[in-house]
Amino acid sequence: MAKRIQTLTGPVDGDSLGLILPHEHLFTDLRGPLIPGYAQAELAAVVKVLEPYLDEASAAGVTALVECSTVGVGRNLTILSRLAKVSPIHIIAPTGVYREAFTPPSLREISEADLTDLWTRELTEGIEDTSTRAGFIKLAMSDDGPTALEIRNLRAAAKASQETGAVIASHTIGGIVAKKEMDVLEEARLDLQQFIWVHAQTETDLKVLLEAARRGAYLEFDSVGAPHQSQTDLLETTVALIKAGYVDQLLLSHDAGWYNPARPDGLPEDGFRGYTALTKEFIPALLERGITEEQVRVITVFNPARAFVF
Repeated sequence: MAKRIQTLTGPVDGDSLGLILPHEHLFTDLRGPLIPGYAQAELAAVVKVLEPYLDEASAAGVTALVECSTVGVGRNLTILSRLAKVSPIHIIAPTGVYREAFTPPSLREISEADLTDLWTRELTEGIEDTSTRAGFIKLAMSDDGPTALEIRNLRAAAKASQETGAVIASHTIGGIVAKKEMDVLEEARLDLQQFIWVHAQTETDLKVLLEAARRGAYLEFDSVGAPHQSQTDLLETTVALIKAGYVDQLLLSHDAGWYNPARPDGLPEDGFRGYTALTKEFIPALLERGITEEQVRVITVFNPARAFVF
């Protein structure tokens, strides 16, 4: 049986897709889940802002996009489902929860076993009493974490991953936190090939990145085209890991977007950053450095497909 990626419009064969962006944002609310009006916006307004950027990405060769705004930072299934209907790009939505400061009370009080059941149900049956299924588990660690609550989340995610085959992608700043959470996941008997270190580019010590790769984790560099990130440094680290033999564990994305319901125009304070810097700028730079087209295809097509299939 072919392995499938679960998208908002249903399962698709992983080998039928081209370039996949494994970490982007379409609709995000960073005000926290207790703010009045949290994660709410007019559907038409969201589509008006997002559709041109999705069309641009599709024209650039993007076939699927992983939406990483999970519970706590604005997951809105109605909005995401509408975007999935107006765009040719397959959209993959998360189950899970963001870091402790953004965890809603209902998920603070739930037991580890019940949390595992909730996430498993969203992966296998549907999100929020619908038949629309999540395609992966999204977590986040505090910058000085993982906290006790986040360790509980990791353990629940490990069990849900083991039961479903879904990958865990975790917002993680720096190698110290990444090592701690990988230790927790391994103690829970999770194969780290089912773990994506989100924001791995925040660790500048190549030795730390190499150790995480040796343990089996995917290293996701998701600041392509970001103004706060030196693209030269990002390029050098990517090339170094490829030359070290870890091309099969690299993922590249923008961490871009998104519609911001806290603002009247729906735009982020620093403006909307689209989803094409990878294809238009970063991949050509890799090719100029001697990275082959086949290696680029491994990183941008095969790796994310393998990571997100069930």
